[in-house]
Amino acid sequence: MKMQHVIALITGGASGLGAGSAQRFIDKGARVVILDLDADKGRRLAADLGDAARFVKADVSNEADVHAALQYSAAEFGELNVLVNCAGIGLALRTTSSRGPHPLEAFETVIRVNLIGSFNCIRLAATAMARNPASESGERGVIINSASVAAFEGQIGQAAYAASKGGIVGMTLPIARDLARYGIRVCTIAPGIFDTPLLGGLSEAVRASLGAQVPFPQRLGQPDEYAQLAQQIVENEMLNGETIRLDGALRMQSS
Repeated sequence: MKMQHVIALITGGASGLGAGSAQRFIDKGARVVILDLDADKGRRLAADLGDAARFVKADVSNEADVHAALQYSAAEFGELNVLVNCAGIGLALRTTSSRGPHPLEAFETVIRVNLIGSFNCIRLAATAMARNPASESGERGVIINSASVAAFEGQIGQAAYAASKGGIVGMTLPIARDLARYGIRVCTIAPGIFDTPLLGGLSEAVRASLGAQVPFPQRLGQPDEYAQLAQQIVENEMLNGETIRLDGALRMQSS
């Protein structure tokens, strides 16, 4: 799929990996609808990106919100053909500690936003994409999910986060197989340590230390590097059903 033909919905698009993807996609000729709960950041980014960008406030785990976002996207730009799932949250809690067991509500919240929210957007966007006219090769859409290296090497305190991202990895291939009949491709990117708002509260010394753990390049990943891979997934029709690590050969230790 050529980027000039892309109409993309990017969840979590107001900051971090989502904002980086929105910027790159528009630079390459796409039109983008940014979906996020942070209305102030989302509106500012859409205004900065110009006429090819729109913003809609929505909760990815809410069916009505996502359905309304898809309707808005169709009304503004036409048929959606790319979904980039970047919305997500994280927390650090041990399974049990001196304060007691891991709060079940906290675990459920992370699963609901990261895993159920991703699937909610996938199922609704795929239903819309399935109605698109097919390209010459039969393609109707592309779905890109965001996992994490925590799906494979979750650290101490990451039970909820790792479970949510592992679920995204686990559902990538079966969903790709489900949607193959419609010409919709599905891939997942599993980033390593990236310079996103999740690390925003850390000191420069800690951020430098994290970057030094990466074999090469010894630094934090940048949102545009995630976006570059997302672009390649959109453009390369043979990429389907795959989870791609984007981590500079990083393998996380237990803590």
